[in-house]
Formats: sequence, C-alpha cells, structure tokens
Amino acid sequence: MIEWRDVYKVVNAVLPLYAPLTLGYGSVKWWNMFKSEQCDTINRFFCYFVLPIYSFDFIAHIDPYHMNYRFIVADIISKIILVMILALWATFTKKGSFSWFITSLVLSSLSNTVIVGVPFLDSMYGEVGKQLTIQSYTIQTLLWFPALLFMLEIRRARAMPGFGVRDRVEGGGERGVVEEGRVSLFSLLKTVSYKVLRNPNCFACYVSVIWGLVAYRWHFHMPEVIDGCIKIVAKAGACVAMFSMGLFMAVQPKIVACGSGLTIVALVLRFVVGPSAMVIASLVVRLHGDIFRASFIQAALPQAITAFVFAKEYSLHAEVFSVSISVGTIISVPVLIAYYAILEVIHI
Repeated sequence: MIEWRDVYKVVNAVLPLYAPLTLGYGSVKWWNMFKSEQCDTINRFFCYFVLPIYSFDFIAHIDPYHMNYRFIVADIISKIILVMILALWATFTKKGSFSWFITSLVLSSLSNTVIVGVPFLDSMYGEVGKQLTIQSYTIQTLLWFPALLFMLEIRRARAMPGFGVRDRVEGGGERGVVEEGRVSLFSLLKTVSYKVLRNPNCFACYVSVIWGLVAYRWHFHMPEVIDGCIKIVAKAGACVAMFSMGLFMAVQPKIVACGSGLTIVALVLRFVVGPSAMVIASLVVRLHGDIFRASFIQAALPQAITAFVFAKEYSLHAEVFSVSISVGTIISVPVLIAYYAILEVIHI
C-alpha cells in the first residue's frame, strides 16, 4: 500500500519542474528578457543538443540483456491499437487531419517515464515498477520518438510550396501523371528518411544501444572524463525543457492557450485512452500481478516533456502540449493514486 512518505517523494519529484517553468514564464512576461526568436533558439538548443545527450546518458546505462520482453510486446501492441483507432478517426471524420492524428497519438502514447514515472512506480511497486518504467523510456526513445520525427518531417514536407503538384511528363495522358506521382512520393520518403536518420536524437539513441550491447556483453566501462562530459549536459535536460515551455506560455495570450475544450480532450487522451489501450495489450500478452498494474500506471503517467519540444520545433499544436504538461503533471498525482487504489482490489 502506498504511504504518505511515498506521496511526498513523488511530489518532491514533480514540484521542482515548475521552478524553471516559472522562471521561463517570468523572464518574458514580467522582465522582458527574451524576444520571440531567442525563445525559439533555446528550444532548438534543447532539441538538438541537450535531449540527444540526455537520452544517450540514460539508455547507455541500461542492460539490454535483462528486459521484460512480454511487457515490450504489450507496449508495441498498445501503440498499434492507438494508431489504428486514431487513423480511422482522422480519415473518416470531418475534424480529422494528419496533424491532429499526430497530436492525438502523441498525447495518448508518450509519457513522462523518467522524471515522474520512476519515483511513482518505485513507490508503488518497488524494483519491478521502476525497471518497467525504465524499459518503457528505452522503447519510447528507440521506437516512438523516431516514428514521431518521421511523421513530423512528412507533415513539414507536405506543407512546403509545390508539394503534390504533378507535371505532365513526356508521353502525356493518365499514365504520365501516375508515373510523376510515384516519383514524387519516392522522393518525399527518401528525403524524410534521410532527415530523420541525420537527426541527433535518432543518432544518439542507436549509438547508446550499440554501446549498451557491447559494454554489458564484455563489461566495458565508459572513460570517466567522457562520462563526465555527457552528464554535465544531460543534467540540464528537464530544466531547459521546462524553461523553454515557460517561455512559450509567456508569449501566448492566455496561460491555457488552447482553451478548456482541447485541454479536457488532451487530458482524456492521456489519462484514459492511453491506459485503456495498454490494458487491452496487457491482456493479449497475459501480463499478471504487479507487472500488469505497473504497465497500466506507466501508461497513465503525465505527458512527456519532450513532446512539447518537438511540437514547438515543428509548429504542431505546441499550445496543446504545453497545457497538457503543465496541467496534467499536477493532476497526475491524485489520478495515479486513484488508479493505484482501484488496481489493488482487482485481481488479474
């Protein structure tokens, strides 16, 4: 049973996030220290420098030979369920679009596993919960962040002037138009794939996995000076991300920039839809006991801070993500405790 000291431990992990958020907000709103283009630069600095090193530092110290592969399969199945449901919604409804498909998928699937998840799951389920949360972050970084970047690059390419324009090739007729369309699609996918592979976040993820496989197989240790260089940048991760989000919130006309309606939708996607998909996936692969409960809780964690950083960089509903993180992180404490109490009386 979770105790008050465990709740205090979680609150201690959550509340410090709002210190850099407040400083970022105040530096623009009250003190006029930064201009709009400078705010974008800070976000880009985090996106392309701090975040890759932060991910490398975390994943490089995870033993890839001792992971719960059944849980990983459940996580993959849950994401497939979400993709299928949201793709149908985006295709067959008037309000659906590719942009909102990406936003809804991220809101329901990417969670704050490290900063909030580790203290939460450690308090609730001990080492089992902690390890599942760490593994969840690993899969999220290796699979879902690159997939997100791929979709964002496709969206950016589609928004460029001239995309989708088909010129008549020699020979004319319907056949000529179809051939030109195929070339354009191939060129698009080639360009997008090249950009994603060159992205420092993807590069850092896969280098860290290779290092982990080699280091834990032959018991290598990273040189202390290199490890120190990595950690000094990685430690700034959460601080710079929340500071950047505070800057963004300050330039919006309202703190809840997306409005109450979208805020409720974002919170439902995060705390209801995502965990529901994980329940179905966990039952499919037959997870039981604390592993099942921990899988559900980690799927109901608040929104990943990284989601806002990518949304801001690619101009994708950043106001929705900023509200989802700032509001969702606060209400996640009572929501997750309520979920924990319910799961304690359910025997699966």
